[in-house]
Amino acid sequence: MAITKDRKTQIIDQFRLDPNDTGSPEVQIALLTARINELHEHMRLHKKDHASRRGLLKMVSKRSGLLAYLRNKDRSRYTKVIGQLGLRK
Repeated sequence: MAITKDRKTQIIDQFRLDPNDTGSPEVQIALLTARINELHEHMRLHKKDHASRRGLLKMVSKRSGLLAYLRNKDRSRYTKVIGQLGLRK
């Protein structure tokens, strides 16, 4: 269920702000989105897996908080991230 190391480095390379960046809100949101998408597919197959459902809801909540932070801090970075990830309309 976890994303592979190659996929993770690919996501970090795509969303980082500078060469040493691994923890900016954009990178964190992108990594959470990848994990959420994988877990969402798992939940389609295993509808009664409530432990994974709880983890999914925690990740969605964390991503929502990071998005709110980024929206309040820098609106242009926020719109760029949601555009790239296709999160909101």
